[in-house]
Amino acid sequence: TACEAEAAAAAAEAAASYNEAPARLDQGSSSSAAEAPVPREEEPPHDFTCPITTEVMSDPVMAADGHSYERKQIERWLTTKSTSPMTGEALQHTHTFPNHALRGRIREWQEAHR
Repeated sequence: TACEAEAAAAAAEAAASYNEAPARLDQGSSSSAAEAPVPREEEPPHDFTCPITTEVMSDPVMAADGHSYERKQIERWLTTKSTSPMTGEALQHTHTFPNHALRGRIREWQEAHR
């Protein structure tokens, strides 16, 4: 379906952007502060982002496929589907479980990067 294709495309795009090599800085001879590159905000670890939204999760839950998703997004997904957004495989069940450990790690990372 269109939603599954959109989710697969979003997951592929997230994976591609995560695996991109860092941009190389221009090795020019100028030392002017005005030309210095702007420091890039540190990207969150890949497992902190929801595969459906590609945004950092605030309420991660684990689905039957073993992947974590933002609660509202996976619940919305599961209202019309019983497949994994990551693999397209049928899920054994549609229950989700809070991922407290991941939520704690996300919060720690957010506090350290404010």
